[in-house]
Amino acid sequence: MTDAMSDLYPPIEPYDSGTLAVSGGHRLVYEQCGNPAGRPVVFLHGGPGAGYTPTHRRFFDPAAYRIVLFDQRGAGRSTPSASVLENTTAHLVADIEAIRRHLHIRRWVVFGGSWGSTLALAYAAAHPQACRALILRGIWHCRKIDLTWWFDSIRMVYPDYWQAFVDPIPAAERNDLLDAYLRRLLDPDPAVHMPAAVAWETYETSCERLLPPDATPSPPDYNVLAMPRIEAFYMHHSAFLRENELIEAVPRFRHVPAEIVHGRYDMLCPVEGALALAAAWPEASLSIVADAGHSALEPGIRARLVAATNRFRALDD
Repeated sequence: MTDAMSDLYPPIEPYDSGTLAVSGGHRLVYEQCGNPAGRPVVFLHGGPGAGYTPTHRRFFDPAAYRIVLFDQRGAGRSTPSASVLENTTAHLVADIEAIRRHLHIRRWVVFGGSWGSTLALAYAAAHPQACRALILRGIWHCRKIDLTWWFDSIRMVYPDYWQAFVDPIPAAERNDLLDAYLRRLLDPDPAVHMPAAVAWETYETSCERLLPPDATPSPPDYNVLAMPRIEAFYMHHSAFLRENELIEAVPRFRHVPAEIVHGRYDMLCPVEGALALAAAWPEASLSIVADAGHSALEPGIRARLVAATNRFRALDD
């Protein structure tokens, strides 16, 4: 069978995996792939709450990189699933650092897309000395303008997807879609939170690619609640960030080599966010992919991401 993503590295399996206990009763699942003696890189998944997949290993040359992937609090295989207890940006930044120390890594390349780019920037602001380079895709600042776009203005491009997202919410609650969804997603009753989670997940995945997939996506094989619940929780709290906090933090890590990759037609994290970051950080390299939306797996984006990881193979320690 032909590999539709042959521009990525071939599939690989972990050589190590484990769990790390952190605060709030959370246990983080992590794995290591590639070359145990290679350059360390950490993959920060999106959402928040999305988890990582085996495909994410393939952005990195396994002969050159020691690839670390982990599921953030409440995400993927980490437990407790979909938990928002002690789940904030500061907690996740501390978790990244805890994993680095647990694995006895001095410095690493930090790779993050979408929410992962937000978390990577927050981590770089807190621990610039631990970052050898940054590879960022689909920049998301979680500013007021970003949330207004996500819950309202996007309907100018995707009115049908937006309407399907709005329809489950009674008319009296539609003046604040985020609040209406968050109440449902936090409800302990599956009869309440699961329909809301499916509607949220469908809305987001419908908007993530420049062109829709050829076939209707299969139902997810993971707990569909985790990403919508955690994502809505973070959005409600503006990702626990001040307005423009990550842009204002650039002086702390501007010396770190960086590649920023963003789809021109990203409808979930509009390209304005990448341009705003690049304007504050001219030392970083910005690539705007002309024929791509948001997904890391769109051909132009994945090619730029692999080129970036290949470029940073040659960095000295």
